[in-house]
This record gives sequence, structure tokens and C-alpha cells, in this order.
Amino acid sequence: MMENRVLKKFKTGEKTIGTFSHIDSSTVMEGLFYSGLDYVIIDTEHGPLLQEGAYKLIGAAMNSGLTPFVRIHEISRSAVLKNLDAGAMGLVVPCVKTVEQVKKLVEYAKFAPIGKRGFCPTRDGGWGFEDHAKLMFEYMNTCNRETLLLPQCETVGCLNHIEEIAGMEGVDGIFVGPYDLSIDMGMPGEFENTEFKEALKRILTACKNANKLSVIFAGNEETAKKHLEDGFDSVVIGVDVPVLINSYARIVNNCRERM
Repeated sequence: MMENRVLKKFKTGEKTIGTFSHIDSSTVMEGLFYSGLDYVIIDTEHGPLLQEGAYKLIGAAMNSGLTPFVRIHEISRSAVLKNLDAGAMGLVVPCVKTVEQVKKLVEYAKFAPIGKRGFCPTRDGGWGFEDHAKLMFEYMNTCNRETLLLPQCETVGCLNHIEEIAGMEGVDGIFVGPYDLSIDMGMPGEFENTEFKEALKRILTACKNANKLSVIFAGNEETAKKHLEDGFDSVVIGVDVPVLINSYARIVNNCRERM
């Protein structure tokens, strides 16, 4: 199992930066490593990828040295298990609403004694040939420690129980989805609304008190820098497709100014 760069930096107090990926391309995934990103979240919720595509991109990220996370498409044993077996080092779980859902996620994602993850020699342990996977208990302990379970706080239900969820054994951190959270709070996109800002503070405080990783999505660099200054441990900046469009748009516009 490769080193989880996000977890390593969190333990030493360093901030991390990631992005979402919707592009079904191993070449793009390998290339993202050279950007300086710490991790990439392969998005199977909003993106077009199914399990086979995610498996391919996880491998490309691993081979390049980029820490691979996956945002799963649903709260289910299959979605959790298949992506962890494929080598995902973190799972972002959308649309969490209840404590019971999170208890189930821990059951699916963590080996005993924390959870009840099913065992099989798979990619995350080199099919049983990596050093940490040769002894069953060592493999289980390594996976429980190095693979991150990050419920996504993007509903009022999750927000109302954030202290209990963040403090739960087996939950490694909270991923904040500000867009959907603002919608569920009845204030779509009103990120400067006092109530919304207090909600972010509440989530951040819950993570700090539980010594858990706090991650938030940001649509641009300025917002990302502000979230880091506010105390979030990690930011996920944008999605690769809009980033690509914006990059080419700047190039095209600059060229046309000289025409």
C-alpha cells in the first residue's frame, strides 16, 4: 500500500490540496501528479465513471505517486468495498443525513474490531504479496489506519449531528460540500450568510475537537486560500473539466487580443 500523503501531512500539521476528476483518462491522472496536487478525488457520484473506470484511474494515480480518493455514488456495502479493494486511500461519501448511515459506513469500510469490512486479497494489499498484507492482522490494521472514511456534510441532517458523527470511531474526517449544504439550508449559494458561516464554524470545531481531518470544496483559488486560513486542513479546488476549459479560455483570449 502506498503512503497516504493526506494522512501523513495531517499528522504533522501540514495542509493539503486536491481536486475532483471527471475525465476518464489515465494520461490526465498521471499528469496531475506533476501539478503538485497531494491527492485527487475520482468522482463516481456526479462524474461519468463506473467501477471499472474508477479502478483504472486509481491504478494510474497510484503508479504516478498521486494519492487516490474516490467519491462513491451511494451509501452501500458494494460501493465502499469495491473502491477500497481497488486501492482507494480515501472515500468521500455524499448525501449523509443520519448517524445510522455513518455507523453503516464504518461497518463497511473498516476491518474488525472497528467495523466488518469483508476480506479478500486485492490490489490494496498487492493481492497478498505486499509486506503489510502477508500477515492478515497487519493488513487489516494498515487498512484501518491508512484508508480514510470522510462522510460529506452537505445536508442539514448531517449538520445537526456533526459532533457525534465527527467523533465516531472509524470516521477519519468530514468533507464539507458547501454548495449542497447551502441549498439544504434554504440559502443556495449565500456563502456570506451569517447562518451559513456559523455552520462552517460548527463543522470545523467538531473536527478539531475530535482531532479529525477537515476538508472542504472550493470553486476557486481565493476561496480555497480563505478556507485554509480559517483552519480547514485540506481543500479540494475545482473539477478537472472546468479547470481545463478555463485554462484554454485564457490562452484563447490572450491570443485573440493580439490578433
